Amino acid sequence: MVPDVSTGSDTRGLIVYLFGPGRRDEHTDPHIVAAWDMAGAPDPGRDPAATYSLLAKRLEHHVDLRTRELGGKKPPQHVWHCPVRTAPGDRYLTDAEWAEAARRIVHATGIAPEGDEKACRWIAVRHADDHIHIMATTVRADGRRPRTHRDGQRAQAECRKIEAEFGLRRLKSGDLTAPRTPTGAERAKAERQGQTVTARQWLREQAYAVAAAVRNEADYFTVLQSLGIKVKTRLGPETGDVIGYSLAAPGDTNAAGEPVWYGGSKLAPDLSINRLRERLPDQEVADHPRYVADPADSWRHTTTAIHAARTVLDSGDDAAAQGHLGAFGDALYNIASATTGPHRAELQAAAMAFNRARRSAIRADHQAATALRKAAKELAYASGEPGGLAIALLFATVHLARAAAKWHEQRGHEQQAAAAEEAFRHLQAGYQQAATPVLADLTRRAPRAATARRFEQDVRVALPNHADRILADPTWTALTTTLARAETASHNPRRLLAEVGTQRELDSAEHPAEVLNWRITAQPNQRTQAARSRSTISGTSHMSATPHPPATPVAMRPEERSRHR
Repeated sequence: MVPDVSTGSDTRGLIVYLFGPGRRDEHTDPHIVAAWDMAGAPDPGRDPAATYSLLAKRLEHHVDLRTRELGGKKPPQHVWHCPVRTAPGDRYLTDAEWAEAARRIVHATGIAPEGDEKACRWIAVRHADDHIHIMATTVRADGRRPRTHRDGQRAQAECRKIEAEFGLRRLKSGDLTAPRTPTGAERAKAERQGQTVTARQWLREQAYAVAAAVRNEADYFTVLQSLGIKVKTRLGPETGDVIGYSLAAPGDTNAAGEPVWYGGSKLAPDLSINRLRERLPDQEVADHPRYVADPADSWRHTTTAIHAARTVLDSGDDAAAQGHLGAFGDALYNIASATTGPHRAELQAAAMAFNRARRSAIRADHQAATALRKAAKELAYASGEPGGLAIALLFATVHLARAAAKWHEQRGHEQQAAAAEEAFRHLQAGYQQAATPVLADLTRRAPRAATARRFEQDVRVALPNHADRILADPTWTALTTTLARAETASHNPRRLLAEVGTQRELDSAEHPAEVLNWRITAQPNQRTQAARSRSTISGTSHMSATPHPPATPVAMRPEERSRHR
């Protein structure tokens, strides 16, 4: 059962909508199921003599009294509106059950406490099988305003109790960090335009993707505008600094033809200007990610940083862990953008799903996650997907998403835990799509039997407690190919196995050879590193001090700019 509290100032307009046919003729049998006084609330849906104006006048009786006291000025936002919807698959409630739910919600939120004769006037209108709309005018009979502090959270808590008592699906409790749900009008508009998501949702995803790729606030607004998104900033009256911003999607206008603006914080709490600044500090030009010497290093650095983030989640430092979850959310966007295979769709879905898991009521220490965020931004400028190394990174994201779900679950973050689990499922599906043919190819390219026996002995010496499970793993043959390649790159297989085998997940891994395979794949080529080091030393004196022009992140290049909604 989902309540959605909002406020406004047009009593009659809301009544017309509630009792009207709906924007797509979806309203059926509109009628009042509960009210402050069923005898005193004219029902335009059931009483032919009742009118919208008569109902509005009865509801606003105390508002009118207060208006005269204020010299003709109505109190601001005096209309309280709370649609309440059952979850998909729930049984349809009777009118009597909806009436009970409505009375409990207005009591819990402070609109009309039970037994309070001077409480606000309210009605609950049902015009569909699966939901009602509770509407109230927030001026009491004694002229005071009701105490509705944290009314949305109180409505949520009461709905959890109602679900249990009515035998409905138990939804997960929130912590006021969820983004705003698109309104019915926004959803209807998207459907009329043939779009699969609303403008609000589309803008939110674009803003997250851009914030994940850019290095500073100025680039954030510049890249958004390059995508055709309108940007409007709000400046401080004294300093002239940006203190807020709003975005409008291309072609999204109101009846007057004006852009429909959404403030950053209205898209998502962590898209406000202040929250963005916490994770978008200005960087020196020399620190720009496009200067990575080897494109494969971007994937390797991110893999290493994600493994480190997994350790942070177990550290007990919740602020640092929350910071790493936010950085991981950015990393997922950039990984998806830098991916070219058919599994890209699963990675994009994982990034969107994880948005709910990237924030909670715990204040994040973004500085603690600088390494992960910096490494992930390198991927936004990567020029190619380096085969097995990219799959090694996907393998790391699967484990971090599962760890994030566990971390949130342990702290009672139900919605975030569910979102992390959803991201995990998408990442796992994407990994399987990408890894299956690569592992099959590694198996086909296995070294000769004598080499495989030598590697078997290396495993028994380096990892004696895991050797039997590793050698029985179906991916063992693929691992022998990876070990042979590592040996060619100047690694000592036995020493390498001992090093990567001390990391987490090997004890609980269903396929330990597969774990080792991707850990070894992520190791740098020692010959290449040595050659690069010699080249860097000899070429330092010839490097130009002139900075290069800004590069365009992969995620923002022209071929990605069409509005997929």
